[in-house]
Amino acid sequence: MKSENQALQAVLGADENTILDLWLTAAGATEAGVRRAMQAEASELLKLLKSAIAAGAEPGRVESPEWAPLRQALEGLSRSRAARGQAAGETSSFVLALKKPLFELLQAAHAADPASLSSALWSVTSLVDRLAQHTVTTFQRAREEIILRQQEELLELSTPVIKLWDGVLAVPMIGTLDSNRTQIVMETLLQKIVETESGLAIIDITGVPTVDTLVAQHLLKTVAAIRLMGADCIISGIRPQIAQTIVHLGIDLQGINTKATLADALALALQKTGWRFTRAAV
Repeated sequence: MKSENQALQAVLGADENTILDLWLTAAGATEAGVRRAMQAEASELLKLLKSAIAAGAEPGRVESPEWAPLRQALEGLSRSRAARGQAAGETSSFVLALKKPLFELLQAAHAADPASLSSALWSVTSLVDRLAQHTVTTFQRAREEIILRQQEELLELSTPVIKLWDGVLAVPMIGTLDSNRTQIVMETLLQKIVETESGLAIIDITGVPTVDTLVAQHLLKTVAAIRLMGADCIISGIRPQIAQTIVHLGIDLQGINTKATLADALALALQKTGWRFTRAAV
């Protein structure tokens, strides 16, 4: 075992409560509830650190198999904190605070041997910095996964399929229509057509700010998929500005029923499905 490992193993063999107390104080854990929660996390990490050093793990190679349990614990810590909305800096600062107790214990043990002290301090600095960097990397990856999942959930929530009448479905579109959203709309709508055995779907684009060639292509693909399922489609929400844009772009919507409002589209849908209404005399 290298001398740096021996020095680190020696200080880690000191009173655990002393190390934890200095660590939590350096991390700024002053509130009782926060301190208890952080103490549980610190105690687990300290135990895994001791095991890795005792197994001969090299401080400069935290990617080695000997460090795997500690890396996994740090990943779990980062992910749980990311899920709670904490910042990456808070997690890395917590890990970096471990330097204080280790530095103090090393200085007390090697005060008479500056060369050994310098070597041990550099080893500890390298180790803790690498562990902190690992938490930052994992934290960022976890945040990206959370953001991606939230975006997918928002897309699903922003494209509901509504049953307006027997055999008539509607999809109110709000916001920008891109490829990912079109795919979600198509999958959700086609599944709903099968489940409800509906023969007609209304796509309302009143809430779509602009219609360009790409948006029109997405709409045409959705209409084509609906027709392949044996259903018909009406596009509503064709405002004057959108109508002019479609004409200027040369987009061909022939063969597709279009209406200015959702109410007009519903009236046409009911007519197509054989419903007839009369106003009751008052």
